[in-house]
Amino acid sequence: MSEQPRLKRKAKGERPYFFDDPAVDRLLAMLMGLAGEVSVLRDRVDTIERLAEQNEMFTRSDIENFQPDDAALRERAERREIFLGEITRIIQAELEGVQDKDSAPYTQAIELVTTDGED
Repeated sequence: MSEQPRLKRKAKGERPYFFDDPAVDRLLAMLMGLAGEVSVLRDRVDTIERLAEQNEMFTRSDIENFQPDDAALRERAERREIFLGEITRIIQAELEGVQDKDSAPYTQAIELVTTDGED
């Protein structure tokens, strides 16, 4: 599968919260991301099915009975991994933020040792 360019989606600054429980905000963000993806996919599938039917290329029954080969299964798995990464990116961003905060004292200690405390 060819690699597609991806934009960074990690905003600078703190994430705004709208509900008392930040977990609700994260869940809502994931749900809305998923809803947007599903909506676009449904429109695209509808277009493909209508064009195929119009051009007598294949039927909906052909779609239902299709058995993908190994290459198609690999491509689908890669696409699914990217898709799930996009849906859960808000959680990943928070985990990265926690990891960054945890490593700061360690990084500072290493810098002090390697520079012998000199500026």
